[in-house]
Amino acid sequence: MLAVLDTLTTVAAVLPANIDISPNDSGLPGIGALRTVVGAVMTIGLILSVLALIVSAVVWGFGSNSSNPHLASRGKVGVLISCGAAIITGASVTLINFFWNVGQTVS
Repeated sequence: MLAVLDTLTTVAAVLPANIDISPNDSGLPGIGALRTVVGAVMTIGLILSVLALIVSAVVWGFGSNSSNPHLASRGKVGVLISCGAAIITGASVTLINFFWNVGQTVS
């Protein structure tokens, strides 16, 4: 019984009491440049999503007009995927902030 109590007090002494860490904008050099790079990557992602949407719509139309159901279905899938990629890219900041706030409520 005494060994169990010694183990419990040792574990309680090792566990931290209260940790409160939040993101720091000025902790590392280059944070501003990193934000610029992430914004540029988001812009490129949106531009590529629009390009994929245009190409997929052309493939869908070509497949439909040439009576090629395989090509038409590939075009439809491409349209859906490019729209999904644009939604995820555009909403990425909001999604990250939402899950950050959810994570902050867990205790």
